Amino acid sequence: MKKFLIITGFITLGIAMVSCNDVRRSPGRAYMPDMTYSPAYETYAPAAERLKNSSAAGATYSGQPVPGTIARGEMFPYTLKNDSAGYELSASVKNPLPPLDAKKYLEAARLYQINCGICHGTNLDGNGPLFKGGDGPYIAKPATLVGDPVYEQMPEGKMFHSVTYGKGAMGSYASQLTTEQRWMIIHFVKEKQSLKAGGAGATQAAAADSTAAGGSGVPGSGIVSGADTASGK
Repeated sequence: MKKFLIITGFITLGIAMVSCNDVRRSPGRAYMPDMTYSPAYETYAPAAERLKNSSAAGATYSGQPVPGTIARGEMFPYTLKNDSAGYELSASVKNPLPPLDAKKYLEAARLYQINCGICHGTNLDGNGPLFKGGDGPYIAKPATLVGDPVYEQMPEGKMFHSVTYGKGAMGSYASQLTTEQRWMIIHFVKEKQSLKAGGAGATQAAAADSTAAGGSGVPGSGIVSGADTASGK
């Protein structure tokens, strides 16, 4: 019995010594190979290379978000298609945002000035820097948002559809502005139109413009600079 225990001890010791050897003679077993050998790819690698590597590994890669994905803090996506039917249906779409308070009105005015004013003008009269009374790079005058009955009577849904997909010479602003920002600009335009007509939105627009009076922003636009806002001017 003692001899058997000694032999068993030597065998166990030999196995332990071989197991602890630095030289690995076998790769071992991968019980979850899909996790061990995943089709990894570099973030900034060319799309074609990522597609090739993932296809070779049996995976599918498109580089696009999963359908129906909504960015954090974003509103639900606009579902009407960019075609004539979608444009006509957009007339029934209502602005999901509540009326703008003074702070959001000024932010909408700032967004308008950055993205829209260069064509449609500070006063929404279509006389922006790119037209300049016909002396600018654009020969055709952009839409007169305030002063032209066609646009003053245009439903807000159609305006949003045009900003989202582009219309005529105007391109899409879906990549520059979030859904909420686009709706804010539509609110701003409609309140400016209402201000001219003395409608229901006139009081709100006039109050916000009065708040911005004296700022160092664009004259007559109701837009103040960030420095003036921060200093309480």
